[in-house]
Amino acid sequence: MEHLELRRKIIIMISIMAAMLFAALNQTIVGTSLPRIIADLGGIEYYSWVFTIFMLTSSITAILVGKLSDIYGRKPFILIGIGVFTVGSLLCGVSDSILELILYRGIQGFGGGMIMSTAFTAVGDLFPPRERGKWQGIMSSVFGLASVFGPTLGGYIVDHFHWHWVFWIFLPFGLVAFAAIYLLFPSVQRKEKESIDYTGSLLLTITVVPLLLSFTWAGNQYEWLSPEIIGLFGVTIVAFILFIRTEKRVKSPVLPLDMFKNKVFTISNIIGLFLGAGMFGSIMYMPFFIQGVMGTSATKSGFVMMPLTLAMVAGSTISGQIVTKTGKYKKLAMLGLFIMASGMTSMHFMDTETTNMTATLNMILVGAGLGITFPIFTLTVQNAVEHKYLGVSTSSVQLFRQLGGTIGVSIMGSVMNNTLADHFSENSQKLIASTPNVTPEMSEQIKDLANPQVLLNQEAVMAKFSNLPPESVVFLKQVMEILRESLSYALNGVFLTGALVIGTALLLTFFFLKEIPLRTSNESKEELKDQSA
Repeated sequence: MEHLELRRKIIIMISIMAAMLFAALNQTIVGTSLPRIIADLGGIEYYSWVFTIFMLTSSITAILVGKLSDIYGRKPFILIGIGVFTVGSLLCGVSDSILELILYRGIQGFGGGMIMSTAFTAVGDLFPPRERGKWQGIMSSVFGLASVFGPTLGGYIVDHFHWHWVFWIFLPFGLVAFAAIYLLFPSVQRKEKESIDYTGSLLLTITVVPLLLSFTWAGNQYEWLSPEIIGLFGVTIVAFILFIRTEKRVKSPVLPLDMFKNKVFTISNIIGLFLGAGMFGSIMYMPFFIQGVMGTSATKSGFVMMPLTLAMVAGSTISGQIVTKTGKYKKLAMLGLFIMASGMTSMHFMDTETTNMTATLNMILVGAGLGITFPIFTLTVQNAVEHKYLGVSTSSVQLFRQLGGTIGVSIMGSVMNNTLADHFSENSQKLIASTPNVTPEMSEQIKDLANPQVLLNQEAVMAKFSNLPPESVVFLKQVMEILRESLSYALNGVFLTGALVIGTALLLTFFFLKEIPLRTSNESKEELKDQSA
């Protein structure tokens, strides 16, 4: 496929990016519209499952389809992915209950995982590693654009139309992308036949799903040492051991373990794990700071977060162009990780007096660093393996990032909750000790306020206590201020944790990532000889 004429390659890439934009917009548009959807359908207790089910199904299909696309080619799976995602989107729009919506979001996830996996792999089919950088950068920027426009558009739709249109508005994108890829994307016939590793696929699924669920639920629905979380970890360990034993025996493993003997492949995936943890873990909690600590409205907080995404788009595009032009990536990866860690360190020093401008500048640093780094480790992994492993190697990058993101969000959530509880308890007790005539009722009300969600809806909370005596209202306002300071203190710990995680990725890159010349052809096996050394 790399020998196709450039014009046809560009048209195929536009079609692939349309498919990716279709999937990415449908992911990002849901966040701002979900409160209105929940208000209509009910089922607030299942709120998080609308996101969790998509993460689970997309993660599983991404890694499984990676191997299958190496056997049967990318075209069938990107077409199936678009088809399944389109059906899932259509069904989401006709949901009559929250459980139906969760089921249909799971279907969306199956399609989304196929699209994401095969889209990035298809870049490797069309271009050799040396030319791949700029296209990987442009592909990464598609996610950034979806992150900018998706939430804003989702809010506009639910304000002016029925929420069903959140899922239906981009269906034409999917149909156009399907038609273009069907007509233009070449079909690849494999000469040798390979058996499908059904047992390994099942064991890999049983390994990954409980692992993702355990880190998603730990510290939220269940305690870290609860029987449910320990049980999930136990299932993961047993399934993983059986998976390793199976993969060593089968002829065509779903995840060839020999790839991990390649140091560039292994270290790139480990760095990707840390990058995912730092990226998702820190960025997920920034809106808490902007709205809860700084008191910025939800609408304005979107504008404060937007520079991060725009900086990421610019960074990934420029980074890809530089890699393609120079053929070098290690120093650029280190620069991106350093900028990102610097931004997170600056976030650590924010407090209740921080302005929107300061927060925006920090967001630009994090976004630029993330954009510079993000495309590189997909490229290093693809460059390190033979072309016949392109699909499964690209999927492994996505899986490790997803695992890192899930683990990072969970651990940093525990850091925030524990630090917040300790700091709030200590300072509220001091307030009680220094305030005369504190009634047991007032002390009990403090416990109800020890939740960061309170700061995101302060007016409603204060209205609830408006019938209390004036001195009680003053006291509760003081408690709210303590909560604000406690949340700031807790999030400082979250951002510092993120900075340390990214700093670790930077050290791994400096000491262990080998600079290998980017191959100039997908068929060149000679250029692979030194990469596993």
